[in-house]
Amino acid sequence: MAIAKAERLMNLALCLLGTRRPLTKRELRGSIEAYLQTGTANDEAFSRMFERDKDDLRELGLVIETVEGIDGETGYLARRDSNRLPPITLDAEEAAALGLAAKVWQQARLAGAASGALQKLRAAGMPVAEDPYDTPGHSALEPRIPVHESAFEPLMLACRDRRPVSFDYRKANAARPEQRQVEPWTLECWRGHWYLAGWDRERAAERVFRLSRITGRVRLRSGAFTAEVPDHVTVRETVESWAGETANGTARIRLRSGHGYPLRAKALSTRAAGDGWDELEIPYGHGLDAWLVEFGPDVVVLAPEELRADVVDRLRAVAKG
Repeated sequence: MAIAKAERLMNLALCLLGTRRPLTKRELRGSIEAYLQTGTANDEAFSRMFERDKDDLRELGLVIETVEGIDGETGYLARRDSNRLPPITLDAEEAAALGLAAKVWQQARLAGAASGALQKLRAAGMPVAEDPYDTPGHSALEPRIPVHESAFEPLMLACRDRRPVSFDYRKANAARPEQRQVEPWTLECWRGHWYLAGWDRERAAERVFRLSRITGRVRLRSGAFTAEVPDHVTVRETVESWAGETANGTARIRLRSGHGYPLRAKALSTRAAGDGWDELEIPYGHGLDAWLVEFGPDVVVLAPEELRADVVDRLRAVAKG
């Protein structure tokens, strides 16, 4: 779920839970910022968004009552007694799972929040282990999501607060970085790399950026978003197309022995070519040239010719820098 939609649902739930009387759609529209941004003239867009959000909250388990005749309109509320959760109880395996989840973010600033959550559970008497290794049956499992890029934290906060940002970004085929003005939507990790999806203001289009290619400092900008944040952002699908995952053909490459394991994992066939090289047949789709450039001198494209030419052009552009 996109961060913007999650925030909108949370705000709607808080309004419905925090009222002592039913609220009309008009009142809810004036209380929730995301609804205000639809514009007072676009009643149809607001109504569709509100109905989807109301249905989503009900699917998540929130009991929303509908009351007719509120100044001639329909009102909505979520009574606290109808939505009160039972006391939280965890068995040993569930507590161990929470301990493991807290370990995931140990390389990011979120580690503090995760640690604090575990402390509150322990204070409430939950059997949360100090370390997952102390829990029988989980000694070999310790998940981690690596967050080495300095751009991660400011972008995470910008996504949460819906703040535009600017940063210098170097594409795979570019000699020098270019400044980007972006309205950040969401961050997603795929195959060990973090990506940001958002609206590129200068290009007036949705774009996905790999955090490891952001150079320098991420700068927060003032002002509101100019583009509507979609409910669903296809980060992985976009990255897969870059990496040739959506293949429509095959390519032959020569790969240095002992290198390029991601390419080897995708290979349809592999044979030794001699002199420390292997020859691979791999899926070929849009964006494969940009991915192959990242392997530098360890990859030589044999066919098709258009792929070879694209890779050579990209390498020449980098060499000129």
